Amino acid sequence: MTGLVYKSTGSWYTVKTEDNQVFECRIKGKFRMQGIKSTNPIAVGDVVDFELDESSDAVTGSIHNIHDRKNYIVRKSVNLSKQTHIIASNIDVVFLLITINNPPTTTSFIDRFLVTAEAYGIEAVLVFNKIDTFDEAMKDEQLYLQYIYSEIGYKILKVSAIEKKGLDELKQMMIGNVSMFSGHSGVGKSTLVNALEPNLNLKTKNISEQSKQGQHTTTFAEMYDLSFDAKIIDTPGIKGFGIVDMEPSEVSGYFPEFFKLQDECKFNNCLHKEEPHCAVKKALEENKIAWSRYNSYLKILEGDDEHYRQDVFNDDRIASDETRK
Repeated sequence: MTGLVYKSTGSWYTVKTEDNQVFECRIKGKFRMQGIKSTNPIAVGDVVDFELDESSDAVTGSIHNIHDRKNYIVRKSVNLSKQTHIIASNIDVVFLLITINNPPTTTSFIDRFLVTAEAYGIEAVLVFNKIDTFDEAMKDEQLYLQYIYSEIGYKILKVSAIEKKGLDELKQMMIGNVSMFSGHSGVGKSTLVNALEPNLNLKTKNISEQSKQGQHTTTFAEMYDLSFDAKIIDTPGIKGFGIVDMEPSEVSGYFPEFFKLQDECKFNNCLHKEEPHCAVKKALEENKIAWSRYNSYLKILEGDDEHYRQDVFNDDRIASDETRK
């Protein structure tokens, strides 16, 4: 039998067949040893082959094959730095939910996520959520971020689940697609899914007033069928986004505004750091490239995952004068 993985809890996988039969499945022990470095060899969105376990009292299955993935999005495992965690696979579009101060989303987090989406060939859309909570300073910051990323070519949405703003435009981008919502804990992923499809009634929690960080409500990634011909993968909140398996020479290729200029650099292998006649640095000095983007690029090159830790949220706020040179 063949089906689509709708939920992963680490040891059990909810698999749905084309005729809408749902089975709880495990993977065979040998399968786990096939050189897969990920902490989760099977991810939500995978197409798998499985066989039913006749010996079990309950109708369960054993997965014995994963179909080739067209793409997947991956980050460093939180506790095992040498391993990866596949967040989801076979995604048509990923929506990165961003909040300005409730909780704050850093530019380095945004950029690392976008670099990974570029590297794995997934269209990424930036969704500024909770616009109903913005004061004038937050509006200014949101508009500045919108300017930076729309100039690069990323699509931008502004939404409010509470006031139902921007939901029709979001739905239009989701129709016919497998979409994924991602972002920090507390940015409102589950609340937004509920606004799009109230009957799902996903659990939500408030922001911690003490830390201004979100509290985890989604424990495992899970896919849902929506009434308007769309599938959505709701994911656990990500505190940090560690870049995986990327050579320094590759990184600039995943910054679209850098990639467009690299042929103008004097050296073919220019890393846009100390090299003379660098087109990227020239564009930076002329304010044609955002300093926040360049700073993110340098941190990725240096393997600096400091902000990947839970306790660092405010090191890259774009409102600072330094960022807005």
